[in-house]
Amino acid sequence: MTSTRSFVIVVGFDGSEHSQTALSWAMDEARQRNGQLRLITAWNKPPMAWYPAVLETAAGEIAAEESPEHIAGTLQAEALKSAADEGVAASGQVVNSDSPASAILDAAKDADLVVVGSRGHGGFPGLHLGSVSTQVINHAPCPVLVIRPKAS
Repeated sequence: MTSTRSFVIVVGFDGSEHSQTALSWAMDEARQRNGQLRLITAWNKPPMAWYPAVLETAAGEIAAEESPEHIAGTLQAEALKSAADEGVAASGQVVNSDSPASAILDAAKDADLVVVGSRGHGGFPGLHLGSVSTQVINHAPCPVLVIRPKAS
């Protein structure tokens, strides 16, 4: 029995080196399977934070800091453009969530594969597997591939 549904790959993307590597792998896989990517970028506003933050530099200049939502949207737009440039069908979601893993898992409910980097921006530098990838591995409704960058 054949299916007309496209092979769907969910990619957790936060702009980190690990997520860039995961995106690159997922684009290659989508191209080989004539599939499509679903990029998920999660952001959250820290409690008691006011955005956009305006800072005064030591020289007395005023500098505005981008909001987490704007940064996430920019990162995802760049990733979607990269996929389009490679000829890969891709859609994206920028999600306001305290749990990036939950955002990825919600998007993976009808996916064929989830691809995440082994680590994101947070946590401890020596860890081989971050908290988001660990949660996704343990709770995903489909196969999960965790990508690590090549050793330098």
